[in-house]
Amino acid sequence: MVVCCDLEVDVNGEETFLLDKETICSFSGRLSRLFGKSASAKRNKVIFHDFPGGAGNFELISRFCYNNGEIDINPSNISLLYSAARFMEMNDSVSGNCNLLEKTAKAVEEIEYWTWSDLLVALKHGQDLQQVAASSGVLERCLDSLVGRLVTNNEASPCASTSSPDSPRFRLSGDTKSVENSKHGFSRAAWWFEDLSVLSPNMIEMLIKSMVSKKFDHAIIGRFLVYYQKSKFHIASSDEKHKVLEIVIDMLYTLDSNSISCRSLFGILRVVLNLNISKSSRSKLESMIGSQLDEATLDNLLIPSPHGTSYLYDVNLVLKFLKAFLHGDRQLSPMRTKKVGSLMDLYIAEVAPDPCLKSSKFLALITTLPDSARDSCDELYHAIDIYLEVHAGLCEEEKMKICCALNYKKLSTEAYIHISRNAKFASESTAQALTSRQLKLKNFQQGANYNETKGKAKRDEAGEQKLDISAENEKLREHLQGMQCRVMELEQVCKKMQSQMAKFVKSKAAAGHTTPRLMPRFCS
Repeated sequence: MVVCCDLEVDVNGEETFLLDKETICSFSGRLSRLFGKSASAKRNKVIFHDFPGGAGNFELISRFCYNNGEIDINPSNISLLYSAARFMEMNDSVSGNCNLLEKTAKAVEEIEYWTWSDLLVALKHGQDLQQVAASSGVLERCLDSLVGRLVTNNEASPCASTSSPDSPRFRLSGDTKSVENSKHGFSRAAWWFEDLSVLSPNMIEMLIKSMVSKKFDHAIIGRFLVYYQKSKFHIASSDEKHKVLEIVIDMLYTLDSNSISCRSLFGILRVVLNLNISKSSRSKLESMIGSQLDEATLDNLLIPSPHGTSYLYDVNLVLKFLKAFLHGDRQLSPMRTKKVGSLMDLYIAEVAPDPCLKSSKFLALITTLPDSARDSCDELYHAIDIYLEVHAGLCEEEKMKICCALNYKKLSTEAYIHISRNAKFASESTAQALTSRQLKLKNFQQGANYNETKGKAKRDEAGEQKLDISAENEKLREHLQGMQCRVMELEQVCKKMQSQMAKFVKSKAAAGHTTPRLMPRFCS
């Protein structure tokens, strides 16, 4: 049989094929319609710009035509052949019994009977053709079958048998899998992690969406995504790392908020800091971390500032975590809020000595959390004291803003005495502390009198309690007297400070010029 080469086909600019037009057109409705019934011997040329699978797949199609419709269809080429058959319109109306579209469609319908290894082969080879294969439904069918087995069967290790002698074989035997699981310490629920880590980021996105739609355990999905990110980074290029991180973060964001540990999220963050991922993905990661801020540690938060900045730690990032915590979806119980309050007090004390930390950022750190987050403000006062000492050049207005952020009612007696002698604090702030202390003492005294009255009533009813109650009231009275003495000392200090301040302002006014209000320094 003499075969002429009267058709030139340029496939996506990759390669040019010389073919027999009559042979090819007898199987392809698309080419048959293009050339019609022309019997011209003149060579024709066709240029394809978007042929699925490129030149390699077109060669498979050509072999099918020249072999009179005989071709091996297996998991490694089914996506390619099915997509090309649809593209070339290789259906019954043209090729009769030798119908590639029908053959591949039938193979797709049998996907649910494939072995685990066959599914992996099809997914691995189809991911390079994902856009076309996805539109044809091949990948969706493979993923649905694969996820269905994970959800319903919870297989410990699938059999590696194949559907045909020509199918490629992965090393997925039960014995091998058992050894690998033991080696890596995987749990029974995670045996499939390594198998699916060979998939591309786009395929992983399709996989996770399918898992979520089938109500797969979100905690296991979260563990897999962390494993996938770590395994891919060993071999991925810089661009691939960006893609992997963005897909992993975006998919984690679709899961329940408690599906991944705070520690794992900070591990991903450390990697993200060295890569320029999309703003959207980074915001999602910050939001997830913020929602679990009560599980974080001080070491987690001590993140170095971005390159090119002067301050030591990335305070802006921590403020984003705080806002995400306060405005997240998870319920803010008093216990969670107070845990974050204690954590932030430690963090503020760490960043306070930074001479480059602006007062606006420091103020934001100490005011973002609600007052209910702290039972005591002693630690916060200590951090503010350090900050004012390092930033001695702050104007009085800046000092006042910072000092007024303290809830003086939540300071201990020792802190009150210290603040009254603290030259670094603004004078108005010291006066506010004294006023607060007086109010606290007044309330305490009223409570003591109430206890004494109540004790007398009980004493009438139960004489045996008389000595105990009298002793308790005596202790309270002595304690109150001691506190009143301390208040008197503090009032004297305050009056002295106000007097010296008035003299200072008067002397400056007499000199004919004004200066900012400065606090006279006292020994603390």
